[in-house]
This record gives sequence, C-alpha cells and structure tokens, in this order.
Amino acid sequence: MNNAQITIREKKLGLLIRDARLAERRSVKECADAIGIKPGLFQAYEEGRRSPSLPELETLVFYLKLPLSHFWGRETKSDLSTPMAQTDTARLISLRQRMIGALLRQERNKVNMSIRHLSTASGIKSARLTSYEMGERPIPVPELESILAVMGSRVETFFDQNGPVGQWLNSQRALQKFVDLSPDMQNFVCQPVNRPYLELAMKLSEMSREKLRSVAEGLLDITL
Repeated sequence: MNNAQITIREKKLGLLIRDARLAERRSVKECADAIGIKPGLFQAYEEGRRSPSLPELETLVFYLKLPLSHFWGRETKSDLSTPMAQTDTARLISLRQRMIGALLRQERNKVNMSIRHLSTASGIKSARLTSYEMGERPIPVPELESILAVMGSRVETFFDQNGPVGQWLNSQRALQKFVDLSPDMQNFVCQPVNRPYLELAMKLSEMSREKLRSVAEGLLDITL
C-alpha cells in the first residue's frame, strides 16, 4: 500500500468501527474503556485520523460481539459471553503487541528482507519498524497490512489463535461452518444416536489412503 491507500484504509476502518459500535449501542467511552485507551483516541479511530493496532481491534470485536472479519468486508454478528475485565484486556493487548512484533520480525527474516529495505518499500521509518518488531509500540492496522503486503503476507495470518479472543473467534468460525450446512446435515449432526457415525468419520479422516483401502477391502470380504 502507498500512503494514499493507507489513508483510504484508515477512513474505511474508522467507519466500520463506528458502525460496529452503534450496532451494539455502545458509547465511545465504553468502547475506549473496553480496550484500555482514552475516549479521544477511540474517537480518532472512528474518524480515521488514527488506526487501532490488531490486538486492540481483536479485543474490540470481542467486546462488541462481532467476528474479526467484519473489518474486512463481512458484517455477520455472533453471540458472545461476558466481556473480559479491563485489566485483562490491557494485559492481553500488551502481550499480543509483543507477539505480533515477534511474528513480524520472523516474517521479515523468512523473506530475507532488511529493516532498511522494508522501510524503503513501505514508506515507514526504520526506527518505527524496529519499535514495532520489539513490541514497544502498537502497530496501526493499515500500517501492518502495508508492511505485510511488502513481504507478500496477509494480515489474517496474524490473527489471534490461542488466546481468549482467538479461542472465541475459532468457536464462531466453527459455528458459522455448522450454520452453512444443509438442514438435513445439521439435523443428522444434532441427533445423539448419530454420534458413533460422526466419531467413525473422524477416525477414518485421520487414516492414510493405504489404510482406508485396507479397511474397504476388509468390508468387501465380509459382505461378499
């Protein structure tokens, strides 16, 4: 992304953040408190003058009962358990910030790219990139997207997978996959009497092709 594209992304992200907040009937202060920042900064996020870091955005969707994909073009909503306490969100964001910095450095090393090269290609100063990698400062999402685009990576690979937010997001993705099944398939899965068939299917899916062929041949021997 160039600077103009980053600016456009910031404005779009701000509109989506405001839309998400209004949809859940939350105030600016409530959302700011939920992710541990000042209301003025959250207002700047909504107006597209500043952008949240990925950990802040992850925590915001956790608080607003939204899938993270909402901010990449989807607008489906999901149920959510009780939001985390503010002290927990602050600790989680700080930890995620350091993790993302480490992942960013790992990604840069993987493509054998120097900080200087990345700075030139992304238009972000080397000192700022270094502070991002050290986890010393949050990375605005549009800048993170721009940095990853230079390295041929996607922001989705940086989404939380194992933390409380990540576990919730994974559960929502699993729920969405179930919803996408046909009504007949959903009914089959929900019937307790069909559980042995589902467990058998899981075991079969873990077998190698050779093992499956052996099982099939054994079944033929029995039925012939």
